[in-house]
Amino acid sequence: MSGDLVADALPWRRFRWRNGQQHFSGTYWATTEAGHVVYESRLELARLLMADFDRSVTHIVAQPFLLETVVAGKVRRHVPDYLLFTGEAPILVDVKPRARLAKPIVVTTFAWTRELVEGLGWRYEIASEPDPVLLDNIRFLAG
Repeated sequence: MSGDLVADALPWRRFRWRNGQQHFSGTYWATTEAGHVVYESRLELARLLMADFDRSVTHIVAQPFLLETVVAGKVRRHVPDYLLFTGEAPILVDVKPRARLAKPIVVTTFAWTRELVEGLGWRYEIASEPDPVLLDNIRFLAG
């Protein structure tokens, strides 16, 4: 699969906002896109900000596609958070809080995702909480 096939993809899931929801979805005006990019949590927003300020990133796609495979006889599905295009290989990004990275389902999902993505010649990244000082500076500049 070529990155060009999903470069103009719309987010796989529909973003909804409701009173009392546990996460903070929204849209961020990304300079890289000259338009809005969606996010589903403050942690996703943090990774999105970092991508927008990364000069090597030329295009950002939120929730670019649904991955589906069979692992240990069970059908598994996963929607990655971002696909970042650079001058080199695309980077598929999953965002997860550091405290949840050791959960067995997360470990399994990210393992088969990494294998699939790297088999395409792409890079795979798991993003967690960034350095707070760096993030504060990026937020200030983005403000």
